[in-house]
Amino acid sequence: MNRYPVWKYAILVIVLLVGALYTLPNFFGEAPAVQVSSGKATVKVDSAVQQRVEEALKAAGLTPDLVSLDAGSVRARMDTPDNQLKARDAIQKALIPDPANPSYIVALNLVSRSPAWLTALHARPMYLGLDLRGGVHFMLQVDMQAALTKKAESYAGDIRTALRDKNIRHGGITRDGQAIEIKVRDEATQTAARNLISDQFTDLQTTSTPDGGEFKLRAAIKPEATRRVQDQALKQNITTLHNRINELGVAEPVIQQQGVDRIVVQLPGVQDTAKAKDILGRTATLEVRLVDEGTEARAAEAGRGPVPFGAERYFDRSGQAVIVKKQVILTGENLTDAQPGFDGQTQEPTVNLTLDAKGSRIFRDITRENVGKRMAIVLFEKGKGEVVTAPVIRTEIGGGRVQISGRMTTVEANDTALLLRAGSLAAPMEIIEEFTIGPSLGADNIARGIHSVVWGMVAVAAFMCVYYRLFGVFSTLALSVNVLLLLAILSMLQATLTLPGIAAMALALGVAIDSNVLINERIREELRDGVSPQAAIHMGYDRAWATILDSNVTTLIVGLALLAFGSGPVRGFAVVHCIGILTSMFSAVFFSRGVVNLWYGRQKKLKSVSIGQVWKPDADTAVAKTN
Repeated sequence: MNRYPVWKYAILVIVLLVGALYTLPNFFGEAPAVQVSSGKATVKVDSAVQQRVEEALKAAGLTPDLVSLDAGSVRARMDTPDNQLKARDAIQKALIPDPANPSYIVALNLVSRSPAWLTALHARPMYLGLDLRGGVHFMLQVDMQAALTKKAESYAGDIRTALRDKNIRHGGITRDGQAIEIKVRDEATQTAARNLISDQFTDLQTTSTPDGGEFKLRAAIKPEATRRVQDQALKQNITTLHNRINELGVAEPVIQQQGVDRIVVQLPGVQDTAKAKDILGRTATLEVRLVDEGTEARAAEAGRGPVPFGAERYFDRSGQAVIVKKQVILTGENLTDAQPGFDGQTQEPTVNLTLDAKGSRIFRDITRENVGKRMAIVLFEKGKGEVVTAPVIRTEIGGGRVQISGRMTTVEANDTALLLRAGSLAAPMEIIEEFTIGPSLGADNIARGIHSVVWGMVAVAAFMCVYYRLFGVFSTLALSVNVLLLLAILSMLQATLTLPGIAAMALALGVAIDSNVLINERIREELRDGVSPQAAIHMGYDRAWATILDSNVTTLIVGLALLAFGSGPVRGFAVVHCIGILTSMFSAVFFSRGVVNLWYGRQKKLKSVSIGQVWKPDADTAVAKTN
């Protein structure tokens, strides 16, 4: 009756072993380290950089515990914070000869002390939030007016192209702040222009006023479209920050919207505020421009003359000057995807771009009108522009799919695609708030959180063992397994643990023990009714299951609502809460019953169970004895 088949015990053993394996990395702690990341989008951190780091440390007389290349960054793990600072200085001296133009970011960080064999099994510790690990916090203000101005500039170019396609003559198109002004000579032209804007640009509202003997048509962005532009600008900036920071290998950065025009960025483990600003400063702006092919421009490229009017000089990766026109054809806003590939005929490495509808239309017109000319893709970082590639336009390109090729290696094609996918900022930002949480404060928060969970568990275990005797011990074992599985799943998911998450963990203990209380009390009721001990155990677990399921499902629904509609610390609480409910149902029912069955199930003539005092209405008729 109360026996598990061998396969169920096998499942329990496997679950416990896996849980212990993936929980183990969390107990090794973190070591001070120096992280080397790319300071420019065109500079790659690879094994050669790792070797230079090792040589710099050796020359400085420092012996790192480990130097690893992971997620596009080199991390040198040191034994003490003092050696960490010495290592940073030595690496900076070796890798950054010109501090005014750094090619690499050398920052202080923390890395796990987990042994290599655990890492090889993909057993990694949980990420710790800023409040537990320490790090830097920034709040950035997005310049929404600049976003609207940029959108108005885009509309001005689109209106100019649309009027030309419809052969509607005008006396000039200018931008006045966030409005577009169009001069027309007569009322018929004014009506035609207004109808075109109304049909093709539904986000604009137009008004007309006389202007001497002519008419002036003024198009402004509608209020609802203004809010949409601002919302899109904020979301694009968040996406771009995610792409850029993730490339740097910062462990689990937090990038969230706050309010209508602010973004919160948290970089756990990064202790150097200045270097963190450099990380944020890597956010780039992507522009597509035509190369100036004139005689003056060629002379300027060769260094034999000034840059012609309406053009600018930038340099490509090899240091060759490229003279490009100031007019911007496309920006990163119009790019939806960029993937490396190979040309079907020449088998040369290529970068395949996918443009949105607006970008496709503009690109088709530009390539049709400029066949045989070069087109430059310019990446701006920290106010400095660099030509990523400048291919020749060989034919009109339509359909929104663009192939860039020419003298690129496979590595360069992959790097270029990565840069283009990262996109550009839709609007400039500035840091309005910053602070650093030191690792000592984070360690204090961890200690307090662990103490709260441990002492809470000890108090619950003591009560259960006193009140339910041996069944209380079984419940305590189930509670321990619940914590083990919860930590293992959070580690496997690489979730970020914060103080609210520790609070949810403490709450999970109470939810888990509640299920065992229901089971134990149900078994007591069956014993009071005169049922034999074996039957009482069987019926207690079976009849308590429905109540346990109902209570946990309703609690899970609330947790899922917090997860769906909450943000920041609320979501962190909800994740741990939901996982804790699932692990508690497994440990309180499946595991605890397995232990009970292992202890009592093989006793055919069981006369008593140790479950505390059972108050029987008639001691003479009681079948079960208790102790």
